[in-house]
Amino acid sequence: MVVLNFQEGSNAERSRFRNRQAVLGQVRTAGAIGRAEIARTLSLTTQTVSNIIAELLQDGMLLENGRLNVGRGLPAMQYTLNPQGGYALGVEVRPDAIFAALLDLNGQAVTTERIALTKTEPDVVIAHVTALYARALAQVPTATGRMLGAGVVMPGPFGVTGITGMGTDLTGWQEVDAEALFTYALKLPVVLSNDANAAAMAERINGVAQDFASFAYLYFGAGLGLGLVQGGQLVRGAYGNAGEIGHIPVNGHGGKLEDGLSRHSVQRHLQQAGKDAHDIDALDRLFQQGDPDLMAWLETASLTLGHAITIVENLFDPQTVVLGGAMPDGILDYLVANAPLPEVSVSNRPDAQHTRLMRGASGRMTATMGAAALILNRALSSPLSHAH
Repeated sequence: MVVLNFQEGSNAERSRFRNRQAVLGQVRTAGAIGRAEIARTLSLTTQTVSNIIAELLQDGMLLENGRLNVGRGLPAMQYTLNPQGGYALGVEVRPDAIFAALLDLNGQAVTTERIALTKTEPDVVIAHVTALYARALAQVPTATGRMLGAGVVMPGPFGVTGITGMGTDLTGWQEVDAEALFTYALKLPVVLSNDANAAAMAERINGVAQDFASFAYLYFGAGLGLGLVQGGQLVRGAYGNAGEIGHIPVNGHGGKLEDGLSRHSVQRHLQQAGKDAHDIDALDRLFQQGDPDLMAWLETASLTLGHAITIVENLFDPQTVVLGGAMPDGILDYLVANAPLPEVSVSNRPDAQHTRLMRGASGRMTATMGAAALILNRALSSPLSHAH
């Protein structure tokens, strides 16, 4: 059985756990790698790496992948991740639906499911999530006993705050310890996050941000969220509510950023024009038709995005800003191509090595995959992985 101890423990236990994470992270990054190269990269002794690899082979998380001749002496055994060596459950709870996905150790989805939701009270949601988890294990029997944990995504903010009730937060959850509730129900280590943070980590694990240790992710959910990754780790804030960029006041809209740049914003705009844009497919059809009302919204939204980028770049100095979430690819590509990038920005550098704005993944399952990616990232990375 795979056991990942996410508790702090003693110094020796923490060091051992971090070394194990770092080795797994190096194997994942390289695809296939030998123990001597891992030792050099992580500044660990070959004996320490050998002991960790022996343990990971015994746990079934690594596979031997043949020998590679790298010079004199016996060709070095290469090691790779065993896709069936561990699994992560991703759950996204929305006001009208629950999405779930089971990912293997390589980050590939092996099951996905969506159910409609008419009530969002904790007891209703917990019952649905435990049933979804049971069905996923029934479809993938090898996952039983090899679960690394569950990532759960819910709309923020968490707890009662000054922006509670202003967005899409769920009824009945404001004064509930959601992480403890899901941990008890699923009998798994649980990481609770908002959708933007989860989607950002999905880009870090399998998306366009795999080569970026520090980046920002503007997420189109119902509103507009911001995920921040610094040194390969999420920036959550003191209470898990960092990144509520959609609530920043802006001039010209008489309101806040997400009033002019979000899925609710475009749906409201099109509804006032008498057009149906209730989901991503409907928005995509209108975009492909070059609908004049949608194009008018996009022109204004591009300017609002430029304002959002000014804030993000000057506050966080990211390597790049990724745009993604529950919007059609075509609309995100239009925004990336047409948003005016601010000249007065720390990211406006003559020696810039990366594009300042790019599109990441889009679609209904973006945050769900991201929820599971939170668990995989925890299992496959440590501060050691980014130190060298």
